[in-house]
Amino acid sequence: MVAKGFAPVAPYDLVVFGATGFVGKIVCQYLLDTVGVAGDLRWAIAGRSIPKLEQLVKDLGPHTALPVCVADAADEATLRDLCAQTRVVISTVGPYARYGEPLVKVCAETGTDYCDLTGEAQWVRRMVQTYGALAQRSGARIVHCCGFDSIPSDLGVYALQHQAQRRFGQPCQRVKMRVKAAQGGISGGTIASGINLVKEAAANPALRQEWANPYSLCLDLQTVQTAQTAKTHPPTLIPVQYDAAFQAWVTPFVMAEINTRIVLRSQGLLEQADGAPLTYGPNFQYDEGILTGTGIVGGLVAHALKISLTGLGIAAALGPTRWLLEQTIVPAPGAGPSPAAQAEGFYDLRFWGETATGQTLELKVTGDRDPGYGSTAKILGQAGLCLAQDCPKTAKPGGFWTPATLFGEGLIDRLINQAGLTFAVREAHMGAFSSL
Repeated sequence: MVAKGFAPVAPYDLVVFGATGFVGKIVCQYLLDTVGVAGDLRWAIAGRSIPKLEQLVKDLGPHTALPVCVADAADEATLRDLCAQTRVVISTVGPYARYGEPLVKVCAETGTDYCDLTGEAQWVRRMVQTYGALAQRSGARIVHCCGFDSIPSDLGVYALQHQAQRRFGQPCQRVKMRVKAAQGGISGGTIASGINLVKEAAANPALRQEWANPYSLCLDLQTVQTAQTAKTHPPTLIPVQYDAAFQAWVTPFVMAEINTRIVLRSQGLLEQADGAPLTYGPNFQYDEGILTGTGIVGGLVAHALKISLTGLGIAAALGPTRWLLEQTIVPAPGAGPSPAAQAEGFYDLRFWGETATGQTLELKVTGDRDPGYGSTAKILGQAGLCLAQDCPKTAKPGGFWTPATLFGEGLIDRLINQAGLTFAVREAHMGAFSSL
């Protein structure tokens, strides 16, 4: 059975590329638990090593019988063969700035839909600039950042704005996201991507200048933003401060570097869409941070975390200390916590928004697994399923989309019902949160 609006032009609806990597295995197990192998969704696993793929099939269960596709991230011919066999590719092969471009290129050429879990803004920008027009012509919908960075942030703002429009008749022009609580480490692949970015920026003044612009992923869009707006927007890494809206101290959140840019790209895509049901408004501003508590202790913790973040950035920028980080502290890409540790993880994100007329609204987004692995794998899996089952080519044209602008409420429903996330809203500081 093929979902309405799709033509059976390929043997598979979805392929997980990089399936034998650490996150890839978790995604495959999640898809197996969620959709099985004998249902309506035709899916397969892909990678460059046949023995590893065959071992993964055995590890997933004696009666799994998942189809296997062979493709190498550096070999465009094998990637083209892969795209000929599927309508959607989920890629877990990172760091994407090192390994991701050939697959994006082939997907853009062949019209194959694609999603990944990158958090590398400089690479995302290069992909948009290089292959955006090609994807529009071929019909490929390419959606980066479909993990913890940046789906909870992007869809959290999207949901908050829908609620503001419904309750107040206008969107929030100022939105803040604060990490209230979280347990679980950042993945080795994410840290490797961050170190690679710092290394690139240290050698490239143009990239450092780009990194100072929170609208760096919007440069292909005809938006209402001006150079002056970009100058007055809060920096992606906000300073330590007391936040009156949350009545607590706040310190920078490292994932804000990518999350803020994705949210602002969503704003730009919504602004330029004809007849868009929702826009964030011309004066929209967004920032993220970590809540560290109240009083003197909260302030001290906020400053200590900021010093640690700054020190890590300096260490990553210098060759000898970068090598030391990679060899001793940073988990290797492909490594990660046990299933039990993933299950013990969680996160609680709080969004606060204020309209132009002073009305305020709060949204809470929670996840039931560690953000870097367990929850990310479920979120990415649902993004791929959304592409394969809910987004016919007739609904959205080709191009580089964000999660909020391509998936919207459909993915929110999927995350609530099948991925362990919750979305709840209340008018600011008034009563209990109500589920969406």
